[in-house]
Order: sequence, then C-alpha cells, then structure tokens
Amino acid sequence: MAGITSYGAYIPMCRLPLAAIGGGKTEIPEGGPERSVAYFDEDSVTMAVAAARDCLSGINRGLVDGVLFASTTYPYKEKQGASVIAKALDLRRDVRSADFAGSLRAGTNALRSALDAVRSGSARNVLVVASDCRLAAPRSALERNLGDGAAAFLVGDSDVAVSVEAEHAISDELIDVWRTNDDRFVRTWEDRFIVQHGYRENLIEAIQGLLEKTGQAPQDFTKAVLYGPDARSHTGVARALGLDPSAELQSPLFGRLGNTGAAFALMLLVAALEEAHAGERLLFASYGDGAEALALQVTDKIEKISGKRAIRWHLDRRRELRSYDAYLALRDLQPGELDRRGGGGVSATIHFRDRDQDISFHGQQCRRCKTMQFPFQRVCYRCFTRDDLEPVGLAERRGKLCAYTFDFFAGSPDPPQIVTMTEAEGGCRIHLQMTDASPQEVKLDLPVEFVFRKVHEFGGTPNYFWKCTPVR
Repeated sequence: MAGITSYGAYIPMCRLPLAAIGGGKTEIPEGGPERSVAYFDEDSVTMAVAAARDCLSGINRGLVDGVLFASTTYPYKEKQGASVIAKALDLRRDVRSADFAGSLRAGTNALRSALDAVRSGSARNVLVVASDCRLAAPRSALERNLGDGAAAFLVGDSDVAVSVEAEHAISDELIDVWRTNDDRFVRTWEDRFIVQHGYRENLIEAIQGLLEKTGQAPQDFTKAVLYGPDARSHTGVARALGLDPSAELQSPLFGRLGNTGAAFALMLLVAALEEAHAGERLLFASYGDGAEALALQVTDKIEKISGKRAIRWHLDRRRELRSYDAYLALRDLQPGELDRRGGGGVSATIHFRDRDQDISFHGQQCRRCKTMQFPFQRVCYRCFTRDDLEPVGLAERRGKLCAYTFDFFAGSPDPPQIVTMTEAEGGCRIHLQMTDASPQEVKLDLPVEFVFRKVHEFGGTPNYFWKCTPVR
C-alpha cells in the first residue's frame, strides 16, 4: 500500500501586515491580517530544502529513492531544481530527480507521480517537495492574497500514515492566472470570471467525480482540505458542497499565511495532518489548469510522526516587517545602489569542485586525531597528518557563536549584515553569515542551527550556501 509516511513544511519568518500594502500606513496595528514573506536570501529552492529537512527529520536519508520538486518560481529556466535539493539534503548519488512546473497544480501532480512510482515498484520511498515564492505587482489586489512557503511529503509503501483511497482529476484550458518568461509579476484576468468558470466549476467537478467513484458524500469525511484563491471563494465552494466552513473545513490560513501557489494545497494538508487522528478521512482537492481530488484515510501510524515543525511552529515564529518599503527592499522592487545580480559570479568549475562543502555542507574529520575542520584541506591543522581526512555532515548539527560583527557597509537590503565565527558540534569552526536575526539577540555562545540560503546572485544566478540562525 502506497501512501504518505512523513510530512514537513516551512514558512518564512517575515510577515507583511496587509494594512501596509493598501495605504502604506506608518502606524500599523498589531495583530491584524498578514502574509508570509520570504527573506532576501530565500527563494523556492531554499524553502524546499527547509521543508524537506523537516519531513526527513529522524528518517534515514539513505532510504530515499527519488526527489520530485514542484514550483512555478524556480529561479532557473533550464537547470533541474530537484538535483540541487537532493545535493543540499546529502541524498544518495543514484537518487532519481525530476521537476514539476507550469501550473498551480504542480504540487499535487508531483504527489500523484510519487504514489504511482511506489505502487509500480520502481521506488520504495519518494520525497515530494512543493515550494513557491510568487510576485504580484506592488500594491495590487493579488499581492494581498499571496504568501511564500513550502511543503514536503515522503511517499512510501511501509508505515503508511495516510493512505489514498481514491483519486480523480480533470484538465481544463482557461487563461485565469499566468506568467510568461518575460513577466516578473503574476498576471490575472477578471476575478469574478476566473473564480466562477475556473476555480469553482473545476474544483466542484473534480470532487463530484471522486465522490461518484467512492459512492460517498462530502459529509462522510472528517474534514475537507481545499485549495482556494481567496477566503471568500474558498468558503463559497465549501457551502456549495454542503459543508459547514466552521466545522468541516480546514482553515485556508488567509490573513496568516497567504496563497503559496503550487505549495498551498499541500501546506493546508500538512496543517490538517498536524491535528489528525487515526480513523479520520480527509477530502483533499487542489486547483490549477483543471482540478484534482483525493480521498485520504489516516492510519494509526500518524501518531508516530512527531517532532515536526510543520505549520503551527512556523506560524508562531514570526517577525513583522517594519514597513512596506522594507518589503520592497527584500523583493528588490525599488531602485537602490545595491545590485544583487552584478559582478561575474562564481565560476562553474569552482562550484563543481566545492559543491560537497558548499551545497551538502560537508566538513572533514581527521582519521587519526578526530579533529573536525572546514573547508576541505589536505593537512590536519592539529596533528598535521596528510591526506587522511574523511567527510562529515554539518547541516544537521547545532552550534554556538564564538565571535560576531555587524557590517553596515555590506550590500544587504536589511542591514546590518551579521557575520559570525560559529563552532559546530564536534569543534569545527566556520565563518558564516547569520540570517533571520536582529542585532539585539546576538551574543557570544548563542545556540544556532544551520539553514540553506542564497548568499548572492552575482553573475545572474542564485548562489547557495549555508548560514546560521538562532535556535528557536
């Protein structure tokens, strides 16, 4: 039996109050509706890695046979994202990888492909990661509804926590929300038209097709987990299906998260599974160039999935942006002296040579005296043994600050840039930038963990490395 064996999610720490978008108010009330915003060093790849790490915590990564990455905002037009994610997760060399794009339903398509692979026997465990960081035109109505985030699922054939009872999908051609290669911002047609003839008709048709296959009614499910472009349309579809939005519908998290594109439906599913119990049945549906519906059964294995940060932890971990201008700076949407894409960038040859330490975050340990060090060297700095060092993973370790400085002259959209000397567990000291932190909380011996982020975009491409962030 193929099904979901683990889940994870990631929501950026930054929040943009919706009140700041409309009128650019300087005085923004506390506790109002907001949306998630990726920090300047985050994108769909870094968020995908974070969600995947959450999903795989406590799981032997050597068992993962495939990685499927779904996104409409992957930075490259021609270069696979799943391979970058697999390298950052330090997965096996022979892991299968594939990207899914071009539709808001890409996340669900990747999930179904993983289920098909496990059912066919071509793989035992497949990691599915959906992540999006979409841009709407500044101060537009669409900007209020969007959000940034990622979700991850491990699909396998043993210890299944959520089994799939039935599936039904339809395909439709409708120009509702789109973006061409030349468009930086998401474009949309008239709201009433796309909600009625796109979202509403397609989602209801897909759900009704699923119910006909199973011979059941919406009320036979414990909870419905439905994609929605906005809160009003989401509630309207639930009522059209005869569901009570307050009791039988998973909250769409508008006003706290926002619509996270290809990851949205899967993130809502993660939120539902955080509260699910054995025996419950979930009606899950996503939308995009058609719609897809799945009937899910929660098993007793759900109780064993614990220790995940998932949705609730990330929603509680928040930092409000100071102003709308601060949001524009993070998104590189206003003129300034900082050009993040200037310069020649990193040589592809150097990137290839250093990818184990830069992307997989490997250090070295001397086989003779057990001293750890970073970056790679041929000679142990303690016992001077030559060419007798073995790689060790650093990403899942924690550390502490040994030294730090605040750099107000570095090219950062959110100065100061915090630069540290961090000691990882085992004694390895690493020169790292710190992210998602304010100067007020930085101190010596501060406990930190490591996160995969962008360090710059010189050369016109995102260059990834690892940073430290306070343990929260």
